[in-house]
Amino acid sequence: CMVDLHAITVWQDPADLKKSTRELCAGFIASGIDPEKSILINQSQVPEHAQLAWVFNCVARMGWMGRMTQWKDKAGKNAEAASLGLFAYPALMAADILIYHATHVPVGEDQKQHLELTRDIAAKFNHDYGVDSKSDPSNASRINLTDDADTIAKKIRKAKTDADALPSEVDGLKDRPEARNLVNIFAALNDQTVEQVLADVGGQQFGTFKPKLAELAVAKMAPISTRMAELMADEAEIDRILAHGATQAREIT
Repeated sequence: CMVDLHAITVWQDPADLKKSTRELCAGFIASGIDPEKSILINQSQVPEHAQLAWVFNCVARMGWMGRMTQWKDKAGKNAEAASLGLFAYPALMAADILIYHATHVPVGEDQKQHLELTRDIAAKFNHDYGVDSKSDPSNASRINLTDDADTIAKKIRKAKTDADALPSEVDGLKDRPEARNLVNIFAALNDQTVEQVLADVGGQQFGTFKPKLAELAVAKMAPISTRMAELMADEAEIDRILAHGATQAREIT
């Protein structure tokens, strides 16, 4: 693998980098590597390396990267001026290794720490996305596009509020986050400003306001959840739409 993506973690002249990549390939072949038996690749031409590296960027932690001695040595006292790529370089190295399910990795002593980090990234990925991973438990804190009418109404009825009546002015919502949240939702769903909503409902108790909000939310959201259910009944069609979109996007990119 000619790692030109790693190379650009510091500035490279594009023409020189292309020449160096070809020279390295020629050097491998001249030294006895048979491209019919061993795969020779230019890293940037296999986009899956960068794609997996991004996933690993979201798995690895800043503290892990900051402890890498290679980063400390190369960035030195001028870390603020170093590229983000140089800092995240070990995640790309982990992708280079793990994308092929490699069992043996020939590296110099200076890369041993990165190899250990690769194991840590793999372990955390498997822990985070394994069969035992748990989804966000706070489902009650939001209205999902997949919620049916009964679920939407129930969530609004159970929404946390305070004991005071709704104010007639926006200033009255200060230090009342629960009230402000529900009024904001009502305003957004009804295409109104918060001022307009409060002019209509000011003085009402939540026992009166919540049913109005629930009715509005169901009217606006239930048709979406119904349509989503229809679409999800034909997953192949959704996949076709996404594949067509990807083809169009690639033509542009």
